[in-house]
Amino acid sequence: MTTLTTPDVVRSRGDLAGLRGTGPVVFVPTMGALHEGHASLLRIARERAGADGTVVLSIFVNPLQFGPGEDLDRYPRTFDADVAIAATEGVDVVFAPTVAEMYPDGVPHEGVVSEAVTVQPGPLADLFEGASRPGHFRGVLTVVAKLFGLVRPDVAVFGEKDYQQLALIRRMVADLCLGIDVVGAPTDREPDGLARSSRNRYLDAEQRQQAVVLSRALRAAQERASYGVPAARWAAMSVIKSEPGVELDYLALTTTGLGELPDYPEAGSEGRVLVAARVGSTRLIDNMPLQF
Repeated sequence: MTTLTTPDVVRSRGDLAGLRGTGPVVFVPTMGALHEGHASLLRIARERAGADGTVVLSIFVNPLQFGPGEDLDRYPRTFDADVAIAATEGVDVVFAPTVAEMYPDGVPHEGVVSEAVTVQPGPLADLFEGASRPGHFRGVLTVVAKLFGLVRPDVAVFGEKDYQQLALIRRMVADLCLGIDVVGAPTDREPDGLARSSRNRYLDAEQRQQAVVLSRALRAAQERASYGVPAARWAAMSVIKSEPGVELDYLALTTTGLGELPDYPEAGSEGRVLVAARVGSTRLIDNMPLQF
């Protein structure tokens, strides 16, 4: 039976500081607009925290990770519904800071003179999502580092759907010696295979049906991976081309660390297949593991 709790909702770093329990602090950073995928992360967090630990959920739409012309203004904000989900999943603290609380000297956008320190994410951030969204991962890692500093978690839980983001956060935690256990949770999916995403709500009925081609393409790559990278790529591309309503941004087959794969990896080795595409005006991403 699900146990409802009443999470403390705090807006400032000062209020956040006094809410640690005696056990581990397990943190789930989000931009809100929560769905079942987020709920699955919160369940993992509650399990990792145990009875004596504290589960902290942050809800903050981070302007630093949105580029010009992206959907910052129309990004869904569903705060009351988000807090209701947090209560259902046993969250102890909802941290929902304002932009001014997170960036008291203003948001340090690219090209704007600022004395603020930001996180430079390294060359991995220039690939895939980074190539399509310049500066995106600088914004992501900067806000995650700030949230880590405020929440001071022992464990942080992220979804594997944003696989490149997960890889970069793990690299930042390791390289900056932050001492946080970063847990990657499997992508939560709709019954037809579509990865759950806050942006799915932008799809109309026809686009929603077209979007399923992304997970179908990834599964096609999985099924052909034992024949090598060219065969897996060809299988995935054939599926995507069967749906003219989907505009492909990239399809990439990589190592688990997002490095370059040989055409014929060693038998038994693992990799990742990642895809990004636009369905109507909505840009969607997805990925799945590969076994060669």
